[in-house]
Amino acid sequence: MIKLIVTDMDGTLLNDKHQLPPGFWEAEKKLTDNGILFSIASGRQFYNLEMTVERIKDRTMFFAENGTYVYHKGKELYVNPLEREAAMGFIKMGRKLEHTNLVLCGKESAYVESDDKEFIAEVSQFYERLKIVKDLTNVNDTILKVTLCNFNGVEDNTYPHFVNYTDRYKVAVAAKVYIDITALDANKGNAIKGVQQELGISPDETLVFGDYLNDLEMMKVATHSYAMKNAHRDIKDVSKHITEFDNNENGVLKTIEALGLLDG
Repeated sequence: MIKLIVTDMDGTLLNDKHQLPPGFWEAEKKLTDNGILFSIASGRQFYNLEMTVERIKDRTMFFAENGTYVYHKGKELYVNPLEREAAMGFIKMGRKLEHTNLVLCGKESAYVESDDKEFIAEVSQFYERLKIVKDLTNVNDTILKVTLCNFNGVEDNTYPHFVNYTDRYKVAVAAKVYIDITALDANKGNAIKGVQQELGISPDETLVFGDYLNDLEMMKVATHSYAMKNAHRDIKDVSKHITEFDNNENGVLKTIEALGLLDG
């Protein structure tokens, strides 16, 4: 019996316009009535996730900022920060890269030092609290991750510059234009594993959905792991199943319904 559902947001639960699927609120209510905990695991900021599902924020579990921040029912359950010295080093490296913009993701807010309109419009979709500052290295906040944005694509243009740090830090390609750098043990999978242990929920009772490389560890902590039809090939390789429908076809809810989890 499934007791915990965890879904990624962008490219998974949300369509390409970053909209919740039709029927979402009704489906979530049925899951709750059936005793299933609905959770969101995303690279997005907690405040952004909370705003996106505001109607159910009081009962939803949030694995925000790629699992570095976990929040449920008004309580901060877990914080896994990135060392400040390391974060400042990655910022200085990022400043030297062409076509690259930086986001310093803190617990209280996200921070950028560029006012480029295209960049601000892009990141504003994922950060409800966003401040433009003169110098990211002067920010005083608990740092959760450093994000680098390159509209030309990060797998080929950005990731190679940080590959030598992957033995000490988690460097995750989070989307086509984003790379997230966190503490080495900070990922969605470890955060979910901690909640499973705390709540007494087994991998056999866990269902997860994901589409991109920051979902990699998450797919390994659930017996019922579904890569989206539109997922990155590496996510499909590690998942037990692939959804019949993609994120623009309501793939998450259709799979949940097909599994009979909305019955009763």
